[in-house]
Amino acid sequence: MRVVTLTVNGQEISGGDDENILHVARDHGIEIPTLCQLDGISEWGGCRLCLVEVEGNPKLLPSCVTNVSEGMVVNTDSPRLAGYRKTIIEMLFTEGNHVCSVCVSNNNCELQDVSQELKIDHISLPYRYPHKEVDASHERFVFDPNRCILCTRCIRVCDEVEGAHTWDIAGRGIKSQLISDLNQPWGESPTCTSCGKCVQVCPTGALYEKGMATGEMVKDPKFLVYLAEMKEDKS
Repeated sequence: MRVVTLTVNGQEISGGDDENILHVARDHGIEIPTLCQLDGISEWGGCRLCLVEVEGNPKLLPSCVTNVSEGMVVNTDSPRLAGYRKTIIEMLFTEGNHVCSVCVSNNNCELQDVSQELKIDHISLPYRYPHKEVDASHERFVFDPNRCILCTRCIRVCDEVEGAHTWDIAGRGIKSQLISDLNQPWGESPTCTSCGKCVQVCPTGALYEKGMATGEMVKDPKFLVYLAEMKEDKS
């Protein structure tokens, strides 16, 4: 690893050349919104909320999968970025059925938090109102695809940490959906260990514990960092 110096929002900071822009910025108190990224599992760059502007590059780059380099000049906050992020959140709301007032994760939802940070008080896009069946076949947990934003956190934690790979994505584009095993009810899964890791890392109310009422589902994914540190110590 080589230490490099870069400029983020006019502030000169440093980090390792094997680190991405998102982590280096956060290490220096510069927050960048994201929904698919979570410490302790691999980076995916799917939600595109963490897009940033890099001087000399006409494209917006996902900061979670773009490593820092010497002399890089990065802007994480601009009208252009704000517009993109608001559109992304609006699309997530319209492509699903996110009614916060009746959600088990109300006031404990990362999608809700980001929308409030971006000051989104209305949706300008037409709602799709998809009809997706809730899977309550598991003895302990529920999967509500209407609130799923396809962040793949559950897929990655199940595969990389638990080693079960119960979850996956089927379909393409607007028809993409989360499935358990070969698209069978979660409760009939031969691979699920009922560990609950997928539930704890879900940023919305898509995965939750049975018996939870509105606003009662509080999640704590911090165990991932602890498990990652243990893995590094053993290696």
